[in-house]
Parts: sequence; C-alpha cells; structure tokens
Amino acid sequence: MKASKHSLRALLCSVLLSIPLLGQAETVNWANWLTGQISKHPEVLAATEQAAARKEDAEASEQPLYNPELSVGADRTGSENNFEAGLSQTIDWSDQQGALQEKAKLIRLSAQAGLSEAVLTQTSESLFALVEWRATTLFEEIAESQQQRLDTLLDQVEQRQQAGDLGRADAELLFLNLSRQLSEVAQAKAAVNRAETQVQERLPDWRPQDGGIPEYIWPALESQIGDADLLAHPSIAAARAKWQVLKSEAEVARRKATASPTVGLSGGRDGGESVVGLTFSIPLNVRNNYSAEIRAANRRAVEAEARFQALYRKQQYDLAGARASWKRYDKQLRRWKELSQGRVQRSADLLEKQWQVGDLSTSEYLQALGQRAESLKTGIELEKLAQLGLIELLSHSGELITSFQ
Repeated sequence: MKASKHSLRALLCSVLLSIPLLGQAETVNWANWLTGQISKHPEVLAATEQAAARKEDAEASEQPLYNPELSVGADRTGSENNFEAGLSQTIDWSDQQGALQEKAKLIRLSAQAGLSEAVLTQTSESLFALVEWRATTLFEEIAESQQQRLDTLLDQVEQRQQAGDLGRADAELLFLNLSRQLSEVAQAKAAVNRAETQVQERLPDWRPQDGGIPEYIWPALESQIGDADLLAHPSIAAARAKWQVLKSEAEVARRKATASPTVGLSGGRDGGESVVGLTFSIPLNVRNNYSAEIRAANRRAVEAEARFQALYRKQQYDLAGARASWKRYDKQLRRWKELSQGRVQRSADLLEKQWQVGDLSTSEYLQALGQRAESLKTGIELEKLAQLGLIELLSHSGELITSFQ
C-alpha cells in the first residue's frame, strides 16, 4: 500500500509541473498542496485501490498453473499391511503460463493507465471549479460595487432634488435601478456559494481564503502535443491496454484448449512386496474442444480494439476542437485587454463628473454605469472562458499529468 501511495503522489506531483511556469518554487508549493487535496478525494482513493487490486491480479497470473499432488493410501490384506504413496504433476504443455505472464504485464499497464485517468479527471474538474469560483467572486464584487455606487448616488439625488436641481423622476428612476441591483447582488452571492461548495467537494481542505489558481500557474505557451503523442493520454492508454489484455486472454484461451498431461510416480508395499508405479493421463477433448471459448475471447479482443480506435479518433477531434476554442477565447481576451487599458476603471469617475456638471442626465448616467458594469463582466467572462479552454486543452492532450522537462 505504501508503494501505491508513493506512486500516486509522484503521479499527482507532475500534474502542474507539466506547464511552462513563471515561478518554479511557488508553483511546486501550490502543486504539492493541490495534489495533496486531489489524493484525498474518494474517487482517487477508489482508483488507487482498484489499481492495487489489479496489480495483485497480475501477480496472481504470474504464478505457476499447477501444484504437485500428493496421494497416500493404505489397506490390509490378511496379515499384511499395504500402503502406497504417490506424487503427480500436471505439465503446462502449451505454455499457458507464458501467455499469462504476458497478460500480467499488460494488466499492470492497464492499472496504471486507469489510475492516471482518474487523476486527470479529478485534476481537471478541480481546476474547472477553481476558475468558476474566481469568476463568481469577481462578478459578486462588481455587483456589490455597483450597488454601493447607486446607494451613494441616491443620497446625492435626494440632496439635489431638495435643492431643486433635479426632479422627482430622477429619484424614481434611480430607485428602480437600485431595486434591480439588489436582486443582482443576491444572485451573485448565491452563485458564489454554489461555486464554493463545488470546490470544497473536490478539494476537501480548501477554504475561500485560500483563493483560486495563482496567476503564475498559467502557461506562457500553448500546448504543442500532436496526434501521435495522444497514445500516451491516460484514456487512450487505458483503452489500448484493455484491448491488449483481452488479446492476451484470447491467446490464453487458445492455449488452454490444448490438453495438459499429468505424470505421476508412486511407490509402496503390496503383499509384502515393494511396488513402484508410473502413471500418465491426458484429457480427451472430444466432447468439448473449447473452440467456443476461443471464438468468444477473440471477438471480445476485436471489440476492444474497435473501441480503442474509436476513442483514439474521437480524442484527435476533441483535441483539435479544444485547441481552436482556446485560441479563439484567448485572442478575444487579449483584444479586450488592449481596448480597456484601464479605461473601464477610470470611466466611473469621469461619468460621475459629467453627471455632476449636467453634461449627462440621470437616465444617461445610469445607462452608462450599467454599460460599464457589463464591460467589466465581459472581461471576467472572457478570462474565465480562456482559462477553462486551456484546462480543457491540456486535459484532452493529457499534458496535465506529463512531466515538463
């Protein structure tokens, strides 16, 4: 069990080290924290035990097929005590053990691929949840900031209304906007609560104060993996290993159909005389030649090969789609950052000054504030989509659990 935990931790520790990084020491610390959390998840624990059990199955397959048999008998004829002792051994004539040893190697590969697949899935889902949580918290900040700005504006409108500077319609318009904003804040807070529970379900010790994914984690380069490298992807490797295991089982079934002879040697006393015997027996596969079992095993292997090829083909298209999607979102995010360049942050003060001097009516001011908030939300949404797209790309390519050399 210790060896299994060690191999799992080594696998997990490579998860984020596969990405080109800006701060290696900081990244290692955060990666260690993340991998520790993922290793505690029940799905990963279950996958770890399943892999360990399959490795025990592999060890069992490597054991000799037949144990020797010892037989002892005794009887009495008249005044003579007769006894006999024998030893027999079935011979693996068709070398079934050789086929089973090859199967054992493939079972170990399949077990490791299955564990890697579980780790990759849990890592991807955890990173997705952290990205979603960060976006919802930023949306909440914008909603609360907008509400505070409207509260302050309401006080100013009431003061200007008393001074005769503004009419009652301005106050009513502001009240309607503020009422709508209260609902938006409530929805934003509910979204944050839902996102928090999603992260905590995947990362048991995570708390909101731990924050999301650090900025230095995100790579500076895009994924470069090609279709040929997809054979190392955990899902593809698992499907391929399953096919190979079933293929080896078909070979085992073929060899098992060959009769294995049994040779025995016995000795004892009978009627006061020493006796020695040699026996030889072999099953006669005349009523059942086990051809149906061979055909069934071959068909299962062919089915597994077809499923492997189908999954490999699908993964190629998924990878191409994920890469195109991430590039599209990343391009739009970069464009948004170029356009904003701090303008969105400075625009609030500028709009307020224009409203104060009368260049903007209250309705125009409220509309501009709403557009400013939507622009901020657009930037957050684009950043979220770009980050989710990158995680999906690295998940489809398998690079989340490939060590970066």
